[in-house]
Amino acid sequence: MVFLLALLGTFCWGLAPLFGKLGLTQTNPLTALALRTFYTGVVLAGWFGFTQGVAEFRHLPPKIYLFLAFEALLATILGDLAYFSALKIGNLNDVTMIMSTSPMVTLVLSHFFLGEQIYAYQVLGILLIVAGLVLVGLQPKF
Repeated sequence: MVFLLALLGTFCWGLAPLFGKLGLTQTNPLTALALRTFYTGVVLAGWFGFTQGVAEFRHLPPKIYLFLAFEALLATILGDLAYFSALKIGNLNDVTMIMSTSPMVTLVLSHFFLGEQIYAYQVLGILLIVAGLVLVGLQPKF
């Protein structure tokens, strides 16, 4: 089940930039991000209302609110704004390739800050990511 959910997420994350690039053609990245975030909020509010997920908020420890606020600031606001800005002015394929290196940052930082173990196959994956970036940077003309 984890594998299927991860594949679904990968497909969605792979398809979404196409719509993002199209949606940025006549607006600036901040407006596009605000609109996308608004749509997300509407869907989540409806989903929470339908499933009564709001009741869980009352039982969360305060540190959870803090951690998720930082995650929202870094990923949803700063990260997505940088992504939308790059997507607006850059090549869709180059931007998404560069953005796909985020797991490399997570791997290194999780080791230093959370004590997560780094395995040889993960290091190999990082090396392949870097090799892919080098190939993207070469930009051969076909």
